[in-house]
Amino acid sequence: MLHATELLGGEAYDAQGNFVGRVSELFIEPADQPNRVARYLLGRGKYLPLLARYDQVSSVAPGMVRLNVDEKDLEHFHPNEGWLAVRKDLLDQQIIDTRGRKVVRVNDVDLAEQRANGTVELRLTDVDVGLTGAARRLLQGIASPAFIRRIQEKLPTRIIRWEFVNLIEPDPLRRVKLRITHDKLEKMHPADLADIMEEISPAERQAIIASLDEQTAAETLAELDSRLTSQIVEKLSADKAADIMEEMEPDKAADILAELSPEMSQDVLEEMPGEEAREVEALLSFEGNSAGGMMSTDFMYVGETATRAEVLEWIGSADIKIEQLDNIFLIDGNAKLAGAVPVARLLLAPSEEALGQLKAEPLVSISADANEKEVFEVFDKYNLRSLAVVDRPGRPIGVITVDDVIARMRTHL
Repeated sequence: MLHATELLGGEAYDAQGNFVGRVSELFIEPADQPNRVARYLLGRGKYLPLLARYDQVSSVAPGMVRLNVDEKDLEHFHPNEGWLAVRKDLLDQQIIDTRGRKVVRVNDVDLAEQRANGTVELRLTDVDVGLTGAARRLLQGIASPAFIRRIQEKLPTRIIRWEFVNLIEPDPLRRVKLRITHDKLEKMHPADLADIMEEISPAERQAIIASLDEQTAAETLAELDSRLTSQIVEKLSADKAADIMEEMEPDKAADILAELSPEMSQDVLEEMPGEEAREVEALLSFEGNSAGGMMSTDFMYVGETATRAEVLEWIGSADIKIEQLDNIFLIDGNAKLAGAVPVARLLLAPSEEALGQLKAEPLVSISADANEKEVFEVFDKYNLRSLAVVDRPGRPIGVITVDDVIARMRTHL
């Protein structure tokens, strides 16, 4: 096992034993092999630096690289945006530990040797985010590699396997090529990803949102502090922001748009499909601290004469987020709220049972212009999981869920 800090600054010699230069950088080509050191940059003082390919290396050791070719066979260095530079892009940089769900700083990189046909390939295996890597960095150039290794044996090791790492790259020209394991971000819980985003810079937050699919981005933004969310969305193009807003609950999208500049908010609404835009605009017409401002227009209601079998068949064919389905609201012949049926009660009822016979008592609702304090009191009094919001004639126009209440109460802490 070698460490990047043991190679950087080391001497390189060609096949004839002639000094070629010092290793000033190690490059990885993510598009080819995501963990192989593909190029060694050899600095030569005032002369142009040279590049040695991985198949031109015969042996490596702390402070030493030997090549199997002559100096004349090496190519001159030309920058390549597709390469990942270990010193520049990894050491001292923040990365996401996708397994530990946190942001850490890289102190060193561990490299494993693979020998074949007279050459040595180095594979990046771990990133060192602990005291061992910090000690190597501190003592580099001051003490011998052997002495440093003796010191590090006495220190606790803290490493992360490379496959559990995700790079944070804010530069849009490089981001796509450096997104080695971006799919791991999408597999993280949005709340965990939101926690990570709160620890990094604005540019890095933008980079992460740009790397996610619209649904994951929407779920993550919904978990973020509203101030950070508005900062992120303000820097997106209107069409990108609209794509993300379409994946959000209407009330979440309305909350975000309410924090944006009027110009940006209008631009995003114009990019959204008509139905979604109308739902969000309707929510924006309510005061933010009112029941109407807290509600979502994404809820299920059926006629009170509908049977259990009919409702279940409809649920199976409709585009409904089942995990968010808690109550089914009932309306009478005049489209007024007639009750609510808990899903658990629905599942246990006979097939031909009318939903009007299953509704919970008492009938609880709240007007759209009620303030948030009144909402909190109703939830507390009746121990609710969801609450219907009605207009003046008593027709259901939205629903407030318990997570909306908790989120709103947290803002007052």
